[in-house]
Amino acid sequence: MIPVPVGHNRAVKTVVVAALGGLLTLAGICLLVLPGPGFVLVAAGLAVLATRFEWARKPLDYARDKAEEGVEEVGRSPWRAAGAVLAALLLIAAGVLPLTGIDLPFVNTLSAIVLIISGLFLIGSVVFAQRQEKITDAAMHRPAGTPGQGGAYRADNPRVG
Repeated sequence: MIPVPVGHNRAVKTVVVAALGGLLTLAGICLLVLPGPGFVLVAAGLAVLATRFEWARKPLDYARDKAEEGVEEVGRSPWRAAGAVLAALLLIAAGVLPLTGIDLPFVNTLSAIVLIISGLFLIGSVVFAQRQEKITDAAMHRPAGTPGQGGAYRADNPRVG
């Protein structure tokens, strides 16, 4: 076996990360205007790129913050949650119709499957947001413990000086 220089192995990994991350990001950007999980692929591509490139961390952090804000907003607003579920059901229907033989423009078997997966992903996101909101709400209404008594103790307890 021929020994491979350490620097060469590192360069190959960087090229592979750049190619994979770039392809995922480009595919995600294309899917932002086409049916499919575009934002998810953009985030995945940036996550791959951020493992080797410092510049990719800033947009990844921005995307993560925006995603968390969106999840919180859907969790707080029943109207937004209902709208998201309605959109998810429409995506699933748009995916199921071509699979049952009804022709829709610009939808083939692959894009129909992607539409169904996207709708299921959206429903899962709404369920996750609702559960997170319930957990946060329950934590905010939980009574604070007292120091030295064991159990939960919140530092913002006004009785403790």
